[in-house]
Amino acid sequence: MTADRGTHHYVDDPRNADIRIYVNGDIVPRAEARVSVFDSGFILGDGVWEGLRLHNGKVAFLDQHMRRLYQGAKAIDLDIGMTPDELAAEIDRTIKANGMISGVHIRLMVTRGLKATPYQDPRVNIGGATIVMIPEYKEAAERQDGVSLFTVHVRRGAPDVQDPMLNSHSKLNCITACIQAAKAGADEALMLDPHGFVATCNSTHFFVVRGDEVWTSTGRYCLHGITRRNVLDLCAANGIEAFEKDFSLTQVYDADEAFITGTFAGLTPVASVDGRRIGNGAGAGAVTSRLRALYGDLIERECPSS
Repeated sequence: MTADRGTHHYVDDPRNADIRIYVNGDIVPRAEARVSVFDSGFILGDGVWEGLRLHNGKVAFLDQHMRRLYQGAKAIDLDIGMTPDELAAEIDRTIKANGMISGVHIRLMVTRGLKATPYQDPRVNIGGATIVMIPEYKEAAERQDGVSLFTVHVRRGAPDVQDPMLNSHSKLNCITACIQAAKAGADEALMLDPHGFVATCNSTHFFVVRGDEVWTSTGRYCLHGITRRNVLDLCAANGIEAFEKDFSLTQVYDADEAFITGTFAGLTPVASVDGRRIGNGAGAGAVTSRLRALYGDLIERECPSS
């Protein structure tokens, strides 16, 4: 029996039927949002993207997201066509057009734009980048029991294949990992690096707690996660020993706690990996609970209520 929900399981909100979506400067009703079949993102997955969280009228850690977006765009030689400040102003315009304040997830997507013909060479592109923003009322469904992970055969590759640091539209390796995990009845895939050490999950980052220590991967084979880095910084600021290091599945299976991180849900406890119960298997342990509280406080400081 396959899992009927993943780690991005959310509470359905009827307000999303009436959202307005940004498409290349126009803000249009959901039913009217369109991009061309000749768009590079549709034809080839040629683009970069960010997931943003709106809280108390402010996008959390926007500067960090902008740095990552523009770093990825430069790496693939994609001209976004506006400065980070100009793009941030367009995000704000989209939020205000929807009258949104909190509990909102924004998918910001930038592709290389239109092609004269379906072909991968960027030299057949015409015009500038395509920019789309989809803001939705989307709150993570509470997972008191924790999520289940399954280690898949799909590896996180080295930078000379496809740099895992890139938050690109080309996510087929993560999608195939997600499918394998779902077929095994798990919520998300745990992925190894080329050397067999734990790397990351297909759409979140993975941590274990062993004794008084928090471990996560070296970061060489995963996206440079913003929530991941914030959690490591919170550990450093609050006397929790945290390490970015190589570790194996053997060290995962007998961990005291485990959790995953991401912009959408923050910190989510892991109940099991490959059918092995983690800790008591009943949800967040003491360290995970403390970090969740610290992260919640960080969000409030980052996005204070007016």
